[in-house]
Amino acid sequence: MFLIVIAVFVIGYALIALEHPLNVNKTATALILGVVIWTLYAFAGESIFSVTGYGANFEHFKLLNPDKGFMDFITKHEMIEHLGDISEILFFLLGAMTIVEVVDQHNGFAIITDKISTQSKSKLLWILSFLTFFLSAILDNLTTSIVMCALLRKLIADKQDRWFFAGMVILAANAGGAWSPIGDVTTIMLWIGGQVSAVNIILKTFVASLVCMVVPLAIISLKMKGNVVRPSLSANTTDCECEKEALPRRFSSLVFCIGIGGLLFVPIFKSVTHLPPYLGMLFSLGVLWVVTELLHYKHPERCRTYTCTSIISKIDTPSILFFLGILLAVAGLQSMGHLSLLSKTLDSAFQGNIYVVNILIGLLSSIVDNVPLVAGAMGMYPVSVYPMDHTFWEFLAYCAGTGGSILIIGSAAGVAVMGMEKIDFIWYLKKISIWALLGYFCGAVVFYLMQMFFFA
Repeated sequence: MFLIVIAVFVIGYALIALEHPLNVNKTATALILGVVIWTLYAFAGESIFSVTGYGANFEHFKLLNPDKGFMDFITKHEMIEHLGDISEILFFLLGAMTIVEVVDQHNGFAIITDKISTQSKSKLLWILSFLTFFLSAILDNLTTSIVMCALLRKLIADKQDRWFFAGMVILAANAGGAWSPIGDVTTIMLWIGGQVSAVNIILKTFVASLVCMVVPLAIISLKMKGNVVRPSLSANTTDCECEKEALPRRFSSLVFCIGIGGLLFVPIFKSVTHLPPYLGMLFSLGVLWVVTELLHYKHPERCRTYTCTSIISKIDTPSILFFLGILLAVAGLQSMGHLSLLSKTLDSAFQGNIYVVNILIGLLSSIVDNVPLVAGAMGMYPVSVYPMDHTFWEFLAYCAGTGGSILIIGSAAGVAVMGMEKIDFIWYLKKISIWALLGYFCGAVVFYLMQMFFFA
């Protein structure tokens, strides 16, 4: 059964990676995978522990509950514990995605985009890359990449030029999300799980993440000569956007300030109250919800478009369910002991070198999603081994956050941009991947040197 579980997990991941050729949504595959893994766990019974050597939790459960059996252990202990951790992440994402959607619906991001006037390719690339880098840290890399792709369509008419810009958006969004506690799903997981603190992750990974972006940015910008050709105004205008323009500008500014302020409030809330971050996110969403209701209550026709009640239906629910399925699958491997066994194998192979282990995790994240990789690492290495703010977790945040840029399918931001701009996988591999890999290793070297000379 041990090998069957591994085989099912590998097949499930292959199906997720081949989502587009197979025309089967990865969310469906992830949900099935999560349920199948736990079903196999139930059928395996206690015998699975004889292979993985991970039966200590069950022994402790039986000691405290002598009248309970193995299925009680799974349903009343293992699943409940994992579901609590997973729910924190899902509710956090749900709140954050809703806030960003409300701001976007009110045309709030125009406050930023209206300030961009340059037409120089090189200068525009630097402006958009740094904008993406810092916006991703405040929001998240997936949302930022979607917003920036929409912006690129308004700024650049030529498809090939836009692809280069979109490639840098992927690199900058992933690099910007890696150093912020709310910028990337994996960093959120580490922050919520208590592996890193907000201030420390910023201090330790900001410079490395910046180098990871600047190195490929400098090289790609040398290839960008001349000026961009902007699309005609008529090509950029849609009925939806015309409807948004009808809103008073003060409404857009107010919603933008409250939305972004609410996102920035979350790490402050956690630091002050020591409560889970998702509570701060839900509080921010509640405040923005009340404000939008009060702004539009005199205009019933606006309420159908601009209030949270209607906007929440536009949230990317499949992505949330994808995380649910994949985190359930990884939780099953953790409970059965597969991840503990993998941890011992990695430690044995690399003599516990946390830098080599994390670099490999980052490279793997360019092939498979970084969420399960980080979830697996969190399961492999408990805080009793690597306590909060240990170098292992900080370097893991950097590697898992930026390694996905090496291939376009290696991150949520890359997949989103690929879908929106129809970027060819081979084109990205030839034009962007080598520079993304170079930036990844340069940032890793900078992290190591800073750790040795400044944080030792």
